[in-house]
Amino acid sequence: MKKLKQVLLLTLVVIIILSLTIIKSANTELKTIKSERELYNFYNNSDEYSPSLIKKILLLPFSIFFNDNNIIYSYGERKYTNEVIIEDSTVAPEESSATKDYSTTNIQVDNVDEADIIKTDGDYIYSISGKEVIITNVKDSENITIESRISKKGIPNDLLLYKDKLIVISSNDNVSYYMDDHTIVYIYDIKNKKKPTLLKSYELYEPYYTTRCIDGKLYVFSSGYLHEENNKIVREYIEDYAVKNIPLNDIKYLKDHKSNMQTLIAEVDLNKLNDINITSFLTDMSNAYISENNVYLVKEIYYEDDVSIKDLFGLKGVFGLFDKIENSYYQPKSEIYKFKIDSKKGIKYSSKTTTEGTTINQYSLDEKNNHLRIALDGEEGTRVEIRDKNLKLIGKTPSVAKGENMKASRFMGDKAYLVTYQNTDPLFVLDLSNEKNPKVVGELKIPGYSEYLHPYDENHLIGIGIDTEEIINKDSQGKVIFPRKSNFNISYN
Repeated sequence: MKKLKQVLLLTLVVIIILSLTIIKSANTELKTIKSERELYNFYNNSDEYSPSLIKKILLLPFSIFFNDNNIIYSYGERKYTNEVIIEDSTVAPEESSATKDYSTTNIQVDNVDEADIIKTDGDYIYSISGKEVIITNVKDSENITIESRISKKGIPNDLLLYKDKLIVISSNDNVSYYMDDHTIVYIYDIKNKKKPTLLKSYELYEPYYTTRCIDGKLYVFSSGYLHEENNKIVREYIEDYAVKNIPLNDIKYLKDHKSNMQTLIAEVDLNKLNDINITSFLTDMSNAYISENNVYLVKEIYYEDDVSIKDLFGLKGVFGLFDKIENSYYQPKSEIYKFKIDSKKGIKYSSKTTTEGTTINQYSLDEKNNHLRIALDGEEGTRVEIRDKNLKLIGKTPSVAKGENMKASRFMGDKAYLVTYQNTDPLFVLDLSNEKNPKVVGELKIPGYSEYLHPYDENHLIGIGIDTEEIINKDSQGKVIFPRKSNFNISYN
């Protein structure tokens, strides 16, 4: 009897352990693509913007007239070249640069460098002009000279400087379809400004989105639709003119979510220039914020005002149900994905959340003490939410300016500044020092609106935007119409 009890107890323990393991596995949000067929199913069976189940049933008889499989996309032939044209390439020993005080790129986060169309090290200016990158010697302000011109496949979009390396991010220059747009990265040694040397290059088969450089690591983000060729999804990329494939185990997706779009994150150590590390996440992104330790990708979505079974039993019956379908609308929301930047393991998925409202640009997000602060424009107005390291809601401000649109936002320490607009420019000041109970503490109304806010110091804020002259007109029924006359405006508050 005693042995029987021991066996039963042991069996119970095993069952509990197995159950916990299964539950933990089932709750794992991030999944890995396991086969070519599974990846192809994502391409064919995306649930992006799909209607609700009831609508699918009601609209089923009409679905034969709308068959997406009849659409054929052509991607064109891929051509690769390693041609580099460098003008004025007389070789000369490089002079040492004296330490100078000079302007740098306007960046959002300390120690997180951002790409720009112009970079400088104080002695030289690196700039994009058409299809060329020009290196200009400005040591002697009375004798400015062009040291070299770099021309290569693609149209340059952005530049980054890191020590004695120049990074050029380009897009295709022969795009016939949007899906042909690729991201091309060139890394040059610029010790000799008269003759830059190409050290490394790679090409991603998605449109370019943004770039960051953190502690010598280059992160390039691109996003677009999956490509299909010969009943297979294209996983190719090009590194140093060799065609490679993204391994299936580096293609990730979220449980219960199918998307025919992907976001590629390519990472390379600029100090070593070893092989690039590419991870594909099967989701779209409409905004991105990158801190020293985390990446936040925001996907703007529209959830349908859903139709429920109870609508069948209203006063109008079935006719009321069809009225609901006809008059339903999509409410904007944001899905936020957080990724941890690990110096040894690369970028790893951390957590996600969904919230009402949408962001407008990277300045709608900010991070302090590993807590996310995010400005959201929604149906009830504009607000700021504060979320913990797992994206759980800590607190939020009351919504302000219902019926107006958020035009700009900026976070400075424990303060947030929001600009909304309908007729005038209300600049709202929010106190975020109490994360559980953030408050609106001030408001300033001026003509027009600011589209960009820049901190000058801890007590001053610069707003750059549109100065509007309000002209009030009325239609034949007396309804007010607001055509506006606009001029460029800079305000200093």
